[in-house]
Amino acid sequence: MERFKKIYQQGIVDVVEIWVDTQTGVNYVFHRNGNAAGFTPLLDKDGKPIVSQ
Repeated sequence: MERFKKIYQQGIVDVVEIWVDTQTGVNYVFHRNGNAAGFTPLLDKDGKPIVSQ
């Protein structure tokens, strides 16, 4: 089983994806634009990580 599972993708050049850690349930947002990219936890309005069941 893979550790991360992509559950959402939008865009081709300016890409936004949502990934879920299958062991912890924490959601992450990945953003890529050209050669620059970032991967960070997805947070709710209180600054806590969003966790999927």
